[in-house]
Amino acid sequence: MNDEIYDLGAGFWSIRGSFIKNGIMDIGVQCALIKLSSGRFIFLDSYTLKDEVRQQVMALTNDGQDVEAVLNVHPFHTIHCAQMAKDFPQATFYGSSRHPKQVPEVNWAEDLVESDAVAERYPELKFSLPQGIYYIAPDESVHASSLLVYHPASQSIYVDDTFEIPPSKLFDAVQPNLGLHPTTKQALKDEPDAGKAYCDWAIDLAHEWRSVHHFCGAHSGLVVFEEGQFEAALLSAINNARSELEAK
Repeated sequence: MNDEIYDLGAGFWSIRGSFIKNGIMDIGVQCALIKLSSGRFIFLDSYTLKDEVRQQVMALTNDGQDVEAVLNVHPFHTIHCAQMAKDFPQATFYGSSRHPKQVPEVNWAEDLVESDAVAERYPELKFSLPQGIYYIAPDESVHASSLLVYHPASQSIYVDDTFEIPPSKLFDAVQPNLGLHPTTKQALKDEPDAGKAYCDWAIDLAHEWRSVHHFCGAHSGLVVFEEGQFEAALLSAINNARSELEAK
């Protein structure tokens, strides 16, 4: 699969890349480029930019000089961080507490990507960290949580693994379904009402970010929701999963 860049308007570009799982299946991966009100740029997540996509990004960003930061929002998406740091050496790199341990060669910022300090630095974006589940699960195979990002100007939501579109729906003209990551139950914190906390968080998010039009998922591709569809789809997903999540 060739890498692709999509201009979603209002200074948000979705970059779709390739990730071969188990040497067989390309499940895809993503990053995003965002133009700030200052005229400078940030990335969401790291990816090794190649060929035409790289040329387009460099043309937009003054050969990379106008990229001020890279926000690595998923604790387990670390493969491309070192290369990204080489490509944009002047950028500040934000990550979770796991990132410096996995990629110590990058000069990581002290402020964690999920911190209020980072959120306050970028008022063009809204951030939300799932409640009730581990951001960095003790079991390294559990990747349900990520820091979700919403860009109101382009009505784009950036989600790594937390929510996903079932693959069979990508080419379906009907309203897209939305699913929770398959490891969500395993990611629940060992606390009373963890399942309820997660469901309540997701319901609040559905209402607060109800204007989502573009859904940028790490392994789900780029999906368009019409007005009200994202809210309805997320509420339906939580309604279907609530009894199982709250039973733990």
